Amino acid sequence: MPAETPADRANDLCDRALAGDRHALARLLTAVENRTPVAETALRRLYPAAGHAQLVGITGPPGAGKSTLVAALIAELRRAGRPVAVVAVDPSSPITGGAVLGDRVRMQSYAADDGVFIRSMASRGHAGGLSSATSAAAAVFDAAGFDIVLIETVGTGQSEVEVAATADTTVVVEAPEMGDEIQAIKAGLLEVADLIVVNKGDRPGAHRTAGQLHAMLADTPREIRPGRPMPKHPEVLVTIAATGSGVPELLAALDRHRATLTGTDGESSRLARAEAQVWAVLSDRLHDRARSIEAAPLAESLLRAVASHELDPYAAADRLLGLMAGGGEAGAGRL
Repeated sequence: MPAETPADRANDLCDRALAGDRHALARLLTAVENRTPVAETALRRLYPAAGHAQLVGITGPPGAGKSTLVAALIAELRRAGRPVAVVAVDPSSPITGGAVLGDRVRMQSYAADDGVFIRSMASRGHAGGLSSATSAAAAVFDAAGFDIVLIETVGTGQSEVEVAATADTTVVVEAPEMGDEIQAIKAGLLEVADLIVVNKGDRPGAHRTAGQLHAMLADTPREIRPGRPMPKHPEVLVTIAATGSGVPELLAALDRHRATLTGTDGESSRLARAEAQVWAVLSDRLHDRARSIEAAPLAESLLRAVASHELDPYAAADRLLGLMAGGGEAGAGRL
C-alpha cells in the first residue's frame, strides 16, 4: 500500500474539518502555524470556501483588558447562537518559538463548546507581532463555517497598526487614566481604528477618557488606507468586560460596521487584505530561499567581507538576491 502523501493528509484533514471534526481542525491549524506542505495544500483547497466570516482585530496597549473583552464577546455571541473562533497572537518564547501568554487558559470555560474554537499562535519574532500564519488560520476558520473570527494581537510594537491589514473591522481597546490617549496617537491607533472601546468603564475617569478620545477624533484628519475610501470617524464605546456591561452594544456596533462592508467599501477592504496576504507569503518564501543559501561558501564570504568592512551590507544583500535569482549554487559564480 503506497505511503500517505502530504496531499492525501491535507485532503483528509480538510474533509474532516469541514464536517465539524474539531481535532482535524486543530491539526490543520498546527500545520498552518508550522508552514508544512500539508498546510499549503489544505489552504489551496479551503481558500475558495472562505470569505464569509467577519474578521475582527482586537488590539491596544497591554493592560487594557483585551483578553477579558474577547471572553465577554464570546459569551455574547454564543448567547446569540453564533459560532466564533479566536486567534490569540502571543509573544514567542525566544527558545522554543511557542506562545508564552496562553490566552486559552483564560477562556477554559468554553473548552466544551463546539461553537467556540480558541487558538493561541506565537508571533515567532515577527516584527509587527502578528504571525504570518495569522491570516491563513483565519481563512481556515472562515472555511470551517465560523461566523466571526476574533484576532487578538500582542499589543506591542506595530501589531496594533498591522492588524488593520488583516481584519475587516479593527477594534482598539483603551483603558482610562493610563495616558493611553497619547499612546494611541503615537502608535497611529486612531488612524486604523474602526471602533474604539474604553474598557474598565467602572474606573474613575473612564467616561472622561472616552470624551477626550471622541474630541481628539473630531480634530484628527482620517488617513486614507491604501485601496480604501475615506473612512468615517470610529464610534467610541465604554465597556466593563469583567461584568459584560457595554458588550451587547459593542457587538451591535460590530454588526453595523459589517453591514457597511458592501459594495466599494467591502471590495477595497478585501483588496487590502489580499495584498497583505500575498506579500506575507512572498516574504516567507524569500526568507526560506535566503536561509537555503545561508550556509553556501560564497554567502559566508560575503558576510565576512561585510564584517571586515570590505563590502557594505547593501551590496552584499544585492548579491545574495542575485544568488537567489540564479537558483542557489548555480548562480554563485556571478558574485
